[in-house]
Amino acid sequence: MFSKLANSIFEQSIHDYHKFDNVDQPVSNPYSKDQFEHLLYVKNWIDTVQWHFEDIIRDPNIDPVAALTLKRRIDASNQERTDMVEYIDGYFLQKFSNVKVKDSAKINSESPAWAFDRLSILALKIYHMHEEATRPEASQEHRDKCQVKLNILLEQRTDLSTAIDDLLADIESGDKFMKVYKQMKMYNDDDLNPVLYQNKK
Repeated sequence: MFSKLANSIFEQSIHDYHKFDNVDQPVSNPYSKDQFEHLLYVKNWIDTVQWHFEDIIRDPNIDPVAALTLKRRIDASNQERTDMVEYIDGYFLQKFSNVKVKDSAKINSESPAWAFDRLSILALKIYHMHEEATRPEASQEHRDKCQVKLNILLEQRTDLSTAIDDLLADIESGDKFMKVYKQMKMYNDDDLNPVLYQNKK
């Protein structure tokens, strides 16, 4: 099952990141570039670094100049994240390219890779909620509340994993088909963001 593989790799990536817990630690992907696992590992590593970017930028005492620099890094990370989603969808487009799509086939509301994107973020929520549910210096009330939230997140992962595997099975059988709409972000584009193209004059 693809979801089982993905969950395992996401957990591995998160564990590897927290050996250093440093947003500047370069990714050391244990999988070769020709493996699907390589894409999943990079995808989650980007998500994990960005998770910590978002923590840092919320420091009420952060230097404004440092915050602006970090905001630029978050923007770049978001671009990398969406690029990786497209790479993963490209893998599935190739994998299912020879499937005979049934006349009754329907399209899903999201592509497989965007579902894996949600699964990757969910893995991070689970990791950090578990930290809070077991944090020794936190109050028992805090830990109990976090444990309740953790239980819900775990249930959500089970449901999302099942939905992903069902979607992929439906695509493979021709009962559903996938289309990928390339990102058309405007705010990063010098020709589409008015603030950027007016400054070019």
